[in-house]
Amino acid sequence: MHNPYEAYKRQSVMTMTGGDMINLLFDTAIKRLNEGIQCIEQKDYEGCNTAFRKAQDIFTYLEASLDKKYEISGNLASLYEFFKHSILQANIKKETTQILEILPMIEELRDSFKQADKQTRMNRKESL
Repeated sequence: MHNPYEAYKRQSVMTMTGGDMINLLFDTAIKRLNEGIQCIEQKDYEGCNTAFRKAQDIFTYLEASLDKKYEISGNLASLYEFFKHSILQANIKKETTQILEILPMIEELRDSFKQADKQTRMNRKESL
């Protein structure tokens, strides 16, 4: 059976720019980390594990997609590794402390990417 909503989601992902995709990935990672925090607070450890693993997968994907020819890629790779390690530790210990420490960093990084994407789009329009 054809689901129009699924078709719409698939189409919207396929037509995203790189900047849009990065923003979506960061927003989703933040959402998953917040879900994980809620699950820990509710003692839903299976839900916590699922949410945190999905967040880790996002950072694994972001790290794998880095273009190594740029110096900043090494810095971002280290940051993504740090995020993944912190998420893993929080998941093992079932404690929110490490997630609460990295969430502001992740949000700041997301905001920086959003700003860079916005600036890039503005520069493209000006050069046309």
